[in-house]
Amino acid sequence: MGKSVPVKVGGVAVRNDGPLAFIAGLCSLESEETLRTVAAGLKDVFGRAGAPFILKCSFDKANRTSLKSFRGPGARRGLSILRKVASEFRVPVLTDVHEPWQAELAAEYVDALQVPAFLCRQTDLLVACARTKLPVNVKKGQFLSPSELGRAVEKIESAGNHRIMLTERGTFFGYGDLVVDMRSLDVMRGLGYPVVFDATHSVQQPASQGASTGGDRRHVWGLSRAAVGAGVAAVFLETHPRPERALSDRHCLPLGEVGRFVRQLMEIDLVAKKHIRENWERSA
Repeated sequence: MGKSVPVKVGGVAVRNDGPLAFIAGLCSLESEETLRTVAAGLKDVFGRAGAPFILKCSFDKANRTSLKSFRGPGARRGLSILRKVASEFRVPVLTDVHEPWQAELAAEYVDALQVPAFLCRQTDLLVACARTKLPVNVKKGQFLSPSELGRAVEKIESAGNHRIMLTERGTFFGYGDLVVDMRSLDVMRGLGYPVVFDATHSVQQPASQGASTGGDRRHVWGLSRAAVGAGVAAVFLETHPRPERALSDRHCLPLGEVGRFVRQLMEIDLVAKKHIRENWERSA
């Protein structure tokens, strides 16, 4: 249990028994300039570290706390910007979709689709994403046990798509907080697909700011070290040059800290994967 077939996103292979990959970028598409700044910074960080990297950004942040919250520039314009910046820096790009009709449209511009946690039970959305034949990253709902994510897997597989990634992003702990159960990573690996740990959404404090979601950035580091030590295929993180001015998810990691963050996790991953492979070989 635990091994998985690699999921290729552009030129990046994401696999449970392979080198740690990263899915990183801006939360919502604030502007082409901000996305380009983040993409340039990340390209340099991951290039220096020799780490596989997939750029991420939401062209439409539909699941915001407030009606007045910033969402993005709209579908066609936003997707065009994602494709333009990803092509400029020669990196694959992932974005999330919220409605079935968006899947086919987004597939014209990006290399992978993502199903948000709150929507991971939406059959029509999952099947629409699957039918594009692109890799599909499904975030585990804050209200689901890890084994229940198997139902989402079945829905995607029903359309003949086995390019699936599964992301842990915390579980509701009361009304305004999340907790991460590290056992879920092992359970999700048992579903046969690459498992991703969402470093920044896992520290959210839903609706804790009244009209917006808060979070405690201090725990990004410790939770990520624990998750990589437990064994994951990839780490998902959002970053911003100046998080205090971000239009969404201000608890994300500052861009200037990503390099040190990545180096720490890659060191842990080397040790963790060695022991995980040894355990798999003994149990084979």
